[in-house]
Order: sequence, then C-alpha cells, then structure tokens
Amino acid sequence: MTKIKLIIQYMQTPITTSLTCGLLLFLQFSAYSQSNREHIKTVENRYSADLGNGTYLNPVLKGNYADPSVVRDGEDYYLTHSSFDNIPGLTVWHSKDLVNWAPIANALTEFVGGVWAPDIIKFKDRFYIYFPAGGKNWVVTAINPAGPWSKPVDLKIGGIDPGHLATPDGKRYLYLNDGRMAPLSDDGMSVTGPEKRIYEGWQYPKDWITECFCLESPKLTYRNGYYYMTAAQGGTAGPPTSHMVVSARSKTPFGPWENSPYNPIVRNAERSNKWASTGHGTLVDSPDGKWWMIFHGFEAADRTLGRQILLSPIEWTNDGWFKVPKGADPAKPLKKPVGKAVSGNDRLSDDFAGTRLKGQWNILKNRNTASFNVGNNSLSIKGTGSSIENTQPLTLMPANNSYEVTVNISKGTLGAKGGLVLYYNSKYYVGLEFTDDAIYRLYNGGRGRMVSGISQDSVFLRLVNDHHDFLCYYSLDGKEWTRMDFVTEISGYHHNILGDWGYLRPALFATGEGEVQFRNFQYQGLN
Repeated sequence: MTKIKLIIQYMQTPITTSLTCGLLLFLQFSAYSQSNREHIKTVENRYSADLGNGTYLNPVLKGNYADPSVVRDGEDYYLTHSSFDNIPGLTVWHSKDLVNWAPIANALTEFVGGVWAPDIIKFKDRFYIYFPAGGKNWVVTAINPAGPWSKPVDLKIGGIDPGHLATPDGKRYLYLNDGRMAPLSDDGMSVTGPEKRIYEGWQYPKDWITECFCLESPKLTYRNGYYYMTAAQGGTAGPPTSHMVVSARSKTPFGPWENSPYNPIVRNAERSNKWASTGHGTLVDSPDGKWWMIFHGFEAADRTLGRQILLSPIEWTNDGWFKVPKGADPAKPLKKPVGKAVSGNDRLSDDFAGTRLKGQWNILKNRNTASFNVGNNSLSIKGTGSSIENTQPLTLMPANNSYEVTVNISKGTLGAKGGLVLYYNSKYYVGLEFTDDAIYRLYNGGRGRMVSGISQDSVFLRLVNDHHDFLCYYSLDGKEWTRMDFVTEISGYHHNILGDWGYLRPALFATGEGEVQFRNFQYQGLN
C-alpha cells in the first residue's frame, strides 16, 4: 500500500505527517470567537454543560469520549480520550474551566491500531500522550498541545490503560492494567526494565453486581509525600452498577499500597440513576487549589451515545484521603470550577467551503482506498466497495440525544451510489441511499426501494433520531419534505447489545467505481 501525506491544520498551524492509507484528507480546527460559539449553540441547538449561572450539568463532553485523561498547565487544561478506529485519533481538547472544551489538535495521524484509554501528561517542558493500540503501548510528544505532535514511538510493552508517573527526583514509570508497572527512560520514550505487579486492587463486596473485577486505568498523582493511584474496577460496561473508581496510596512508587477507606470514590449504586457504569477517573487540581475528577459514564436512558465525560468536585480529608463531597450528585447542577469559557469551532454542520475537510469528520481506520475532496462548496467522495458493509464512511460525533441531519446528494458518476446513515459499525446501521433514479432504505444489511422515478440530478435526504425513534425524509428542492414509510426504534445500537464498543453517529458514504458529491450538510439538535 502506498504511503501518502496527511495534512492537518489546527489553530492556523499546519502539520504534515505520513499516513499509510490510500487517502488524501485535509482537516482543520479553526479558532472561533466566543460569540461565534454561542451562535453555533443557538443555530444547531447544541447541548451545553455550562448553565450560564455559575453552575454546570454533566456531561461536560456529550458523545462517545470514553476513557478521558486530563492535565493542567497553569490556567489551561488539556484532555484526550479513546479514539478507537477513528483517523485522525487522540483528539486534544483545551479548556480553562473544565466545563467548556474546544478541540485544538489530533495527536495521532496514522493508524497503528484501535486506540484505548490514553494518558496525557506534562513533564518539564513537553507534553506526552501514552496510549495502547494494536497490542502494544505507544507514546507521542509535543512542545505545544496544539501541535505538532511527533510520530508514535513503540514502547515495546503490552497491556492497556497506561498511566505515567514522574517522581520528585525525575524518575519515570509506566503503570498498566492488572496493577503492573515498568520503569521508563529519563526521556520517557522507552521501557528500561521488566514489568512487575505492584498492586492487587480493592476487593469490593462479593454481592455487588459488576461485569468483572478488571483492574484498569491506573492514574498516578503525587501529593504531600504520598503517591496516589486512581484506578478503575468492575468492568466498563454491562450492568449499570458495574464500573467504579477506587484509590490507594503509598510512600513509594512500588508500594505497598493502602486502599482508601472511602472506596469506591465513584460508583453508580442504583439501577435507576441517570449515569450508569461510571468510572475511569483522573484527578486534576484547579489554580485556586481545589480538586476535581474527570471520569466517564453511560447515560442510562441513551447508551447509543457511548461513554460521556463527567466532572465531579473532590475534597481532601485531614488524614490525606480524597473523596467526592456529600451531595455532589453527577446528575444535578454543580458549581463550576474557576476559569473562563474558551472559544473554539465545534460546529457540526458543514457547507464544505474552502479546500479542507473540517475537524468534526473522521474516517474509520485503513480499510479501503478512498478519497475525500472538498471544493466549490461540495464534498466529493470516491466510491469504495460494493455496499456500506465494505466501504469507508465519513462519520462525526452527535452532540444531542435527539437530532436531525440533512444533506444534498447528487447522482454518482459511473454508477456510484451515495447515502446518509446513522452508523454503528459495518453490520449495524440505518439510513438512505440515492442511486440513478431511486432512494433506498438501508437497515442492518437489508436494502429496499422507497422512492422511484427521480429524474433530477440531486435530492435532499434527512434522518431524524427523535428519542430513539428513527424517521427519514426526502425532498427534491430542500423546502417541501416527504416522510418515508419507514420508522424503526434504535435504542439498542450500543455495546451491551451489539458489542464492538461502538456508538451511533451520522455518516456519509459512497460505493462503486465513481464519485458522489455532497453539499450543505446540516446538523440540528432537537433537545
């Protein structure tokens, strides 16, 4: 397969790196003013955690942003999370208040495997992201979190959920799942010794309903002479009471570890609660000396969005333990951390202006040769495969529980077919496809003709996710809309039923030998 260049621009800083894929892709995150961000929220009716009165309501990032890790640098916070099979991957977000976040970079621009549970840290004057992918652990680095980021370096060690620790005297270690750790070189770019198991986890009551013991996500914090390990247990999905955050401390990086008397620090204990399977926490302090925890959870009533990012205040006890303050319910409004709201372009609608595909879009790993070209206010997708099962869709993350997406699609050249779907994976999806003279419904491998005899060169398609009721529409002029006689219920498109750690999101695709043009993609939140 040919190696080509992937050119990405964030905050006006171009980055060029290699991507082993038959794809030429241009992505851009642009700086927007705060007034533009408010305009986006108003026009697209986007969910916002900031309630505007000094409080916030979880989630602080709505959508599948699983396994978050956060670091503070002065008055600025930087966050990343699992990116799975998405390219580009390892999106880096910036905030000044832990509530309002703006994407500023993608730290990974080549596919080395599905990315799970990274750890972003700063050591001296450099930022590092440690992450597992393809059965290995890797690291990328940058002086500026907005980029450029280095090419990934293979640390030649297995395991998942890496966590980095630097001691006060500069010694560096990598912690992994199952309570293991290994020494790192002074520059943090290689493992210098064998791994050892140094922590057994916290044994929760045997009658708790969990998915598995699953000791994962070690995140390390040094404070007042103690090393604190914040870890996940109980399994990431499964029962709503499964996941949890636990803590232990030690006077050395190697143990012995004393489990916290306040364990579990975070856990959903009731099936009826809003947030299910809450866990995978990272501690962070704010400039005023207060402490917080970033973690993830499924919204019990809408698992199709995947694991969303939640924020909780943390308090320290007189004897040096931390816990969630009494009454700090993640389902209720909470007082915001200090700091101003950042500005940023997190718009999901796209008029395809310019020549770069904007930063809200992702492709799904290196499956087939494809090309996406932007110009003349249109997106041209070269077809791949014979159906959506073996093509390469272009996807984005929805930001509401209910939403609608609309696009204008032209007839493909050389018999190519294009469409708009809500996509979980290559087996499970629902949406519409436009051919030479007809519109077809697509549904989990099935295909059926819905509208025939279309003579014009383009149509408008609209998909609606209305609290898991799926509806679809078409229009010949973008003004008069006809609802099709196809409605289904889509609440089951999530990991507990379909596996694959997937989530439901809008996608554009093209199949066949030719190209399909898309114009004026619109996203609108409905709640």
